[in-house]
Amino acid sequence: MSNRTHRLEPHVYYYTFGPNEPALIINSGDTVVANTLDAGGFNEKMEPIPEEQKQRSEATTFREANPQVGPVYVTEALPGDTLAVTIQKIKLNRNYAWSRHRAHFGCLTGEVPGKKLFLNEPVPESKFDWQLNLERNTGILELKESQRERIEIPLHPFLGCIGVAPRFGRVETSMTPGEYGGNMDCIETKAGTTVYLPVWVHGAYLAFGDVHAAQGDGELCGVALETTAEVTVKIEVLKGKTCEWPRLEDDRHIMTAGSGRPLMDCVRIAQVELVKWLVDEYGFEKWEAFQVVSQAGTMRIGNVVDPNYTVVAKFPKKYLVT
Repeated sequence: MSNRTHRLEPHVYYYTFGPNEPALIINSGDTVVANTLDAGGFNEKMEPIPEEQKQRSEATTFREANPQVGPVYVTEALPGDTLAVTIQKIKLNRNYAWSRHRAHFGCLTGEVPGKKLFLNEPVPESKFDWQLNLERNTGILELKESQRERIEIPLHPFLGCIGVAPRFGRVETSMTPGEYGGNMDCIETKAGTTVYLPVWVHGAYLAFGDVHAAQGDGELCGVALETTAEVTVKIEVLKGKTCEWPRLEDDRHIMTAGSGRPLMDCVRIAQVELVKWLVDEYGFEKWEAFQVVSQAGTMRIGNVVDPNYTVVAKFPKKYLVT
């Protein structure tokens, strides 16, 4: 197994997950370090993406949101394998994050792929400037209309987007999560977590970006604390190990992510995959696994604002030890 460290310097930032031109070709076991842009395409100096570095197509236009670094082509990755991506570090490199309210975006507005359903009076357009104290690891918002002057919250940086090329030859936008990962917006994709992604295409084509300094469950307004970071990931190919949906593991939990519509289908996908994981790798009988997950498991909602929603089902690792 290789053990090289690569610095990824993107020539193009992609707005899609798919078999795009690789930015880097690596071997299993290698580490990749890259600076990400924020969801609006601004770097650590608040400079926008140069036009020549934006993904372009003669056949269509792209929604210029969540620009991804990569893709990273992993030579050993073949369909049926699993890509294990250990997020070693997310080092915030800007003392500023932004969020906003959009008129027809967020949990108060219905949305299906390619079309918005206006269910509410437009939310007033607003932009919120958050100062990041990187030494104290907090975010500060000056409140202009409230009775109090400011609010300060802890930061918990994570990757809003991480994914591989989807199955069946599909190309998906960087706004959408699915079985390939993508824009899951789940706070568990943080430093110390290993993300297991199913490989559908030779090379896997891993891409990531959209760092959030903090976010509440569901990303209710549709926009987290959008910022930039230097991200370090170690990438390994697991041969003979398959999964249908993203799996995650940290020091306390094993987790599965389900994305789709409606929200209950996300719950079902995540819970079925969690039970399957307990059966396949931890020796549980299926219905006993369902019972212990029902009593000891937890769930988090990644997002309820994207073209697909995301739910993460979690099971404590302390119950995996006999």
